[in-house]
Amino acid sequence: MGVTCVSQMPVAEGKSVQQTVELLTRKLEMLGAEKQGTFCVDCETYHTAASTLGNQGQSGKLMYVMHNSEYPLSCFALFENGPCLIADTNFDVLMVKLKGFFQSAKASKIETRGTRYQYCDFLVKVGTVTMGPSARGISVEVEYGPCVVATDCWSLLLEFLQSFLGSHTPGAPSVFGNRHDAVYGPADTMVQYMELFNKIRKQQQVPVAGIR
Repeated sequence: MGVTCVSQMPVAEGKSVQQTVELLTRKLEMLGAEKQGTFCVDCETYHTAASTLGNQGQSGKLMYVMHNSEYPLSCFALFENGPCLIADTNFDVLMVKLKGFFQSAKASKIETRGTRYQYCDFLVKVGTVTMGPSARGISVEVEYGPCVVATDCWSLLLEFLQSFLGSHTPGAPSVFGNRHDAVYGPADTMVQYMELFNKIRKQQQVPVAGIR
């Protein structure tokens, strides 16, 4: 894999999530990008079981268990501001056995699904982010294949992002600053998706009282 940038695309004014996705994919196809199948990234949140916290008023930790269709034999477990564990798919079974320590948060599953596009050395994935039956937002992932050091290719990635995202082009992901000259890996992409999903969750928690 190469270096990847994951971002959220706002829903176009007067359009639905699906209509905005179609506008984006049409732009990509006009650039000459070709469809290369589909993708899915999902995330389930676990919190520390109350029985493990003691009586000191400790706050529980959150752990995010994630899957990415690009890595069908792997499972990713991420802690907030912590390490990322890469395990095989049996990790899901292990989480069931660890329910005394980590419990699945209710209605916490969030995922993005969509189409993969190849354009020269770029792999682009435009997805619809859903929680339960509802579409909540749009994810855009762009990977530049020939490079594995983020600082060496960010300007090129940025230029390509601007070609179809325009004014909604994101800044450099926070994981880039943490990596410096280190080799970029799958865990860095999953951290970006975790941050995107948490951002979308918070957007859904904005009070809407009074709207009829």
